[in-house]
Amino acid sequence: MRVCFFEDAFVADLEPLTLTRPAFDLLSGCSTLAQKQARFFQASNCGALVRPYLAAVSATTAMPVNDLDWLRSGPVVLVNARWLPPAPDPALTPTFTEPFVALCDGEVAYAVLTPEWLDDCSPLTIDACLEQWRETLPTRAVSGRMIRYLWELVECNSEQIDLDYRLTQLDGPQQSNSLPALVGPADRLVVAPSVRLDPLVVADTSGGPVVIDRDVAIGAFTRLEGPCYIGPGSHLLGAKIRAGTSIGPQCRIGGEVESSIVWGYSNKYHDGFLGHAYVGAWVNLGAGTSNSDLRNDYGEVRVIVQGRVVDTRQTKVGCFLGDHTKTGLGTLLNTGTNVGAFCGLLPTGSLLPKYVPSFANVWNGSLKDNADLESLLSTARKVMQRRGKTLDEAHERLYRDVWRLTANARRHAIREAEVRRLRKSA
Repeated sequence: MRVCFFEDAFVADLEPLTLTRPAFDLLSGCSTLAQKQARFFQASNCGALVRPYLAAVSATTAMPVNDLDWLRSGPVVLVNARWLPPAPDPALTPTFTEPFVALCDGEVAYAVLTPEWLDDCSPLTIDACLEQWRETLPTRAVSGRMIRYLWELVECNSEQIDLDYRLTQLDGPQQSNSLPALVGPADRLVVAPSVRLDPLVVADTSGGPVVIDRDVAIGAFTRLEGPCYIGPGSHLLGAKIRAGTSIGPQCRIGGEVESSIVWGYSNKYHDGFLGHAYVGAWVNLGAGTSNSDLRNDYGEVRVIVQGRVVDTRQTKVGCFLGDHTKTGLGTLLNTGTNVGAFCGLLPTGSLLPKYVPSFANVWNGSLKDNADLESLLSTARKVMQRRGKTLDEAHERLYRDVWRLTANARRHAIREAEVRRLRKSA
């Protein structure tokens, strides 16, 4: 079955993570949204329609990206990048007997289409096409969930870890010769053979599976509370990994992490609390950095998204940090903080602003434009070299595009912050 992942206009509400990657690349549980969707449809051939500035980075994978000839070469299932599918069920797998549109939570989850419906379809026209297909073709209700905001991925991460564990178990229930001390059922513990465990590591599977992927190194006095997932090549040093946490590949994690998703190559190696958060790639959290994930009055948390205040309808919401963002020693992040890509956050002794646009700094409590893009890219090169990676031409071009795309939002946020400062001083 041919599957094409697509992004609609609402992927902007998943920023800052979707500033630098397609929405279907977001980690949820033990796998990405794209991997879950391909698994649901038992896809034999996958492609993608993404925002044009992401095409070069996405094309580093084997699948065709924004290739309209491939798209129109036969019947295809166009899958919304924001759809979190249910567990695969052969009875639910669509057939190509006739085109139709599948709706989940009132939105288009996927569309089964033949080539004649794809003549006008492209990354720039996909939203108009969705409306046309929805009005013209038969519709069916499907299960799963449409993800609108990042905190929704955090909220359902525990169940996604459990689902991925039941469906894959790391391609087999192989176990390392070195196992942690176990609390709870042994069949919920999955440890890849190449994992290295020090003595005095505890895994608690009472509340769900603990899945430790290949080449992970775990230091003494680390506690893993299921459901949780530790991605390939990550290092844990005296960490307290609480339930609902997914750690991406090649991360360095210490301190306490609760109900959070940390993308690949990020560092939180020191003490400090990270809770109900979604952290991007190549992020570095300085020693003592902590975030609040609960208001003092236990009220519902609000988050600034695309310049508007959104009520999350949740009492537990932490922070959202874009790629290559860094915090200084002792940085304190407020409940529902949204920080863009390539930001620098320095502590003030009190909580920092709840919204920091991409390529901005917080210095001495003030929001500043970090206009020295070349210096930021130079630092990114050094950081990536420390992990044996290089800042390739495609990613450098991507970051330059994001810097330009976020310029207006950055200027507006800095201007508003200055107005608030002047009013306060007056």
